[in-house]
Amino acid sequence: MPPRAKELNAMQVKNLRHPGGEKPVKMAVGGVSGLLIQITPNEAKSWVLRTRFGDWTERRLANGKIERGRKKREIGLGPFPEISLKAAKERALEAKDKLAQGIDPIAERKAAQAALMAAARRGMTFADAWKEYAAEKVKEFSTDRYRAQWRATVDTYAIPELGPMLVQDITLQDVLRVLQPIWNEKTVTAVKVRERLEKVLAYATVHGHRTGDNPARWRGNLDMVLTAPSKISDAQNYPALQLDDVARWWTALQARDGMGAKALAFQAMTATRSGAIRFATWSEIDLKAKVWTIQPGRQSSKITTKENAKRIPLTDDMVTLLEGLPRLDGSDLVFWAPRGGALSDATLGKMMRTIHEADIKAGGKGYVDAKTGEQAVPHGLRSAFRTWISERTTFDGDLAEVALFHKVGNKVQQAYDRSDMVEKRRGMMAAWGRFLHGADVIEMQGARA
Repeated sequence: MPPRAKELNAMQVKNLRHPGGEKPVKMAVGGVSGLLIQITPNEAKSWVLRTRFGDWTERRLANGKIERGRKKREIGLGPFPEISLKAAKERALEAKDKLAQGIDPIAERKAAQAALMAAARRGMTFADAWKEYAAEKVKEFSTDRYRAQWRATVDTYAIPELGPMLVQDITLQDVLRVLQPIWNEKTVTAVKVRERLEKVLAYATVHGHRTGDNPARWRGNLDMVLTAPSKISDAQNYPALQLDDVARWWTALQARDGMGAKALAFQAMTATRSGAIRFATWSEIDLKAKVWTIQPGRQSSKITTKENAKRIPLTDDMVTLLEGLPRLDGSDLVFWAPRGGALSDATLGKMMRTIHEADIKAGGKGYVDAKTGEQAVPHGLRSAFRTWISERTTFDGDLAEVALFHKVGNKVQQAYDRSDMVEKRRGMMAAWGRFLHGADVIEMQGARA
């Protein structure tokens, strides 16, 4: 048994000095076996308990003798003089008692610290989480104006309700308080708010500020209590060009080069969806018959395998655009990305945004939806076309619905009326093309193609 260390009093501990050298030294203070005071070369002092714990083990030494022992452990007990000699002895005895019970004080302390840190992280408010998430997200946007528009949805509709709340405490009912007042009246905006709420709460979860399911998740959650956006009449009204801005926008688009600009122009002329354009193939297009046929189930067409093929009449302007496109060797795609493959949906959206921002920079008002004030998007070209049919022409509304690939009439009518009226629609789409070029006249049914 090693000799018992002489017990020092508080003054003696205070007067202890480093003996010299570059390494810290440890000195026994007595009173509790294994209690040491560590002194660094700059005379900083702290308490250390040197002890053993765990099961006894045996090992054979080189001389053949058997050595029995337990694991060595040094446990920090805090700095001196913040922790007095008396307090250090109490902490040392407490640590020894825990070791005797099989509890590792260091592991216990780390777990407690981790719990405190987790609790602190969960103390973040929604406003703070939104601020942190938005600070990273806005780096993706090209202008301050667009950054402000992106922030405005959450700042306007979510922050007043959720801002002071801890993200950990936000539930489905809290999310509904934000969404329900605008879900039916401002559906497009409400959908954006929901998406951003989901991402902010996901950000908070990833960073340890909350646990559990995401209450802003749509599938299997909000879809149980809110009407699907596609079933709400206003939900299809994506931010659209105002009719009085169409010709000005079209002129600005014609000044742009590149495959993205050509694809967006073709989408505008045909009033089809972005996916139908981006994955269009030359095998679908009959330039001689001036018809573009999309088969059921084709990628991103939104034409199910249970539906009939969809035919789009091609006007002279559409054919001219197609004939002027470069072909990509080894690919059947009509509109292709610079590195090959289909254009991304973001390419068309970026082109819309570029034209909008250029107009604002030149002193214009940009191209925004008349109702929401939001920047027009590619899908909104379809809304502009449908509004033009209703407000500026005498074309049959059902004809426009067929052109948009919408179902017309009830199920009985749909079963008997299988005609896609492609030739009638050819004249309508030619009239729409003239409107894009600035012809602001009332087009009658039967107008020339």
